[in-house]
Amino acid sequence: MFNEEVKSVLDLIKAFPNQQACIDHLELLRWNGNVVSPFDSTSKVYNCKGNKYKCKNTGKYFNVKTNTIFDNTKIDLQKWFLAIWLVTSHKKGISSLQLGRDLDITQKSAWFMLQRIRNCFGIDNDAQLDNEVEVDETYVGGKNKNRHANKKVKGSQGRSAKDKTPVVGMVERNGKLTARKVENVKSETLTREIIKNVKESAKLYSDEWLGYKGVNRIYDHSIVKHNQNQYVNGRIHTNTIEGFWSLLKRGIVGIYHFTSKKHLQMYVDEFVFRYNSRKIGESERFNLLLGNIENRITYKELING
Repeated sequence: MFNEEVKSVLDLIKAFPNQQACIDHLELLRWNGNVVSPFDSTSKVYNCKGNKYKCKNTGKYFNVKTNTIFDNTKIDLQKWFLAIWLVTSHKKGISSLQLGRDLDITQKSAWFMLQRIRNCFGIDNDAQLDNEVEVDETYVGGKNKNRHANKKVKGSQGRSAKDKTPVVGMVERNGKLTARKVENVKSETLTREIIKNVKESAKLYSDEWLGYKGVNRIYDHSIVKHNQNQYVNGRIHTNTIEGFWSLLKRGIVGIYHFTSKKHLQMYVDEFVFRYNSRKIGESERFNLLLGNIENRITYKELING
């Protein structure tokens, strides 16, 4: 059985030497001895051969992979487990090209696996923050100076979202972090996101951007004036959330190279998950992800648009 001593890929392979070992572990995490039908949670369940079960009320058969990220996949669970281990243990993530080589599968299959796994990371991106909370926004996308002359975008400097996607993030000091892709960084948008994630009792720290003015009547709100080269004023600063932006951008530029606006939130969720699980071991992080495998997404949904 999987335990805290699993600290490497070799340990993982020893812990799950075959398909049955993977199935047993999933059944323990998902049902813990009390099998529930994914078609009718109130139904009696019959145990059948070959790790299958039958839902009495609907007459449908199912197994532990039904309605999870492993549903309708021809790739062995051992390879799925290895992919999840690699994604959750690599601090900056892993590209589909590298994963494809590591698992001896095509880059297309590896990308699909990674996107299904990323769809489960959102489990930890809805934290309610309190105490001292830093808020900041960033932009993800290519820099105009790095573009060819005929691909440069006019008026894309500063806080323009013409060619970049804005992301707003909030972090409770010594606590959890949350980050969301947003359409713009206007006061109405930022205020809505902050209210959704930060308790009114919190002390809020931000820079001087006008978009944060709307929260003054709700929170104890203090600012640092970056435009005057002021970055720390006692306990008032946004260094924690800015450190996270640095990790996010290094990961996207260095590992993934490019991410579309459509899929950006999945990548953000991946880095948020890693940040919020930074104090637990790799085995716990692996099981935490496996505990959220019912967030299934189809290939058609991924490529649509």
